[in-house]
Amino acid sequence: MSGNRNEKFMRIALKLAEKGITSPNPYVGAVIVKDGRVMGKGYHKRAGMDHAEVAAIKSLKNASDAKGAEMFVGLEPCNHYGRTPPCTKAIMEAGIGKVVFAMKDPNPEVKGGGEEELRKHGIAVESGVLEPEAQRINEIFVKYAKTRMPFVALKAAMSMDGKIATRNGDSKWITGEKARKYAHLLRSKYDSILVGINTVLKDDPQLTSRIRGGRNPLRVVLDDTLRIPNNAKVLADKNALVATSGKCDPARKMELEASGVRVLVCGKETVDLGALLAELGRMGITSVLVEGGSEVQGSFVDAKLVDKFLLFYAPIIIGGRGARPAIGGTGAETVSGAPKLAISSSRKIGHDIFVEAYPEQQ
Repeated sequence: MSGNRNEKFMRIALKLAEKGITSPNPYVGAVIVKDGRVMGKGYHKRAGMDHAEVAAIKSLKNASDAKGAEMFVGLEPCNHYGRTPPCTKAIMEAGIGKVVFAMKDPNPEVKGGGEEELRKHGIAVESGVLEPEAQRINEIFVKYAKTRMPFVALKAAMSMDGKIATRNGDSKWITGEKARKYAHLLRSKYDSILVGINTVLKDDPQLTSRIRGGRNPLRVVLDDTLRIPNNAKVLADKNALVATSGKCDPARKMELEASGVRVLVCGKETVDLGALLAELGRMGITSVLVEGGSEVQGSFVDAKLVDKFLLFYAPIIIGGRGARPAIGGTGAETVSGAPKLAISSSRKIGHDIFVEAYPEQQ
């Protein structure tokens, strides 16, 4: 029974965690339970703000409710000073009697220590409750903490037959309003959003997160020869990076940089995607949302650089030999050799279907 009970309260904590926009920090929620009742709840909202454990303690109606209570939290409580004091200190001062957490902190620079510190001060600790679920929620944080490489998600909105535009190039709008709103929420969860120069030239997108409380990601444009116009909307607030190649015009590069735009040379003839990702990682960018177009999507798939697929399917058939597919690039030579995906979830958003999937080897 205790297993089911612990999982019940941990699920509440993990659900709370997903409400935050916390990069470069992990998503963490916490629940304080006493005599089988939830007394307090909290989650880490943004980097620099209270961690989930502190937020949950502050949510208590009476401070005495923490005495001898249990705390369920998605991540091992921190035991170091960063932007905020150690959560272990707040837990001990509150009088919490037991801490149940889902996963250890994967950051080698932090080296955990929270569990040991709590036990040393007489607080019971249990770990590993719903650990796979917690790992999935914090997949961006886990990959970056271990590799210093950004987590790459590919997002595509397409017809049921896998097209992102008609033979005449029309693409607005394939998916419905609810799906597009959810896509803007996804943007606010990622540190950067990446498109190719053809998407910029054709659509002149803003690539912003137009939701209340959201944040705008760094916009990354792949542009081998620096064709991007000075008045492109993605450059409007200078929160952009143009990745180019050795073929670019040095004068044009200097012009863009003089206007405040970051320009990064990655590769001789074309942008080297692996080198670009490594540089973004060094910049502290923990995640990349690849949004297009077709050839950019295909190049990431061909290079096996995608960690997760976020696919929106609209209930329409576009058809046509000249219609643009969602995934271009070289593609697989044989069906048996095609990359295989493991679907983790699928659901309807409005009239559309949203599918989350991972490369099978992961």
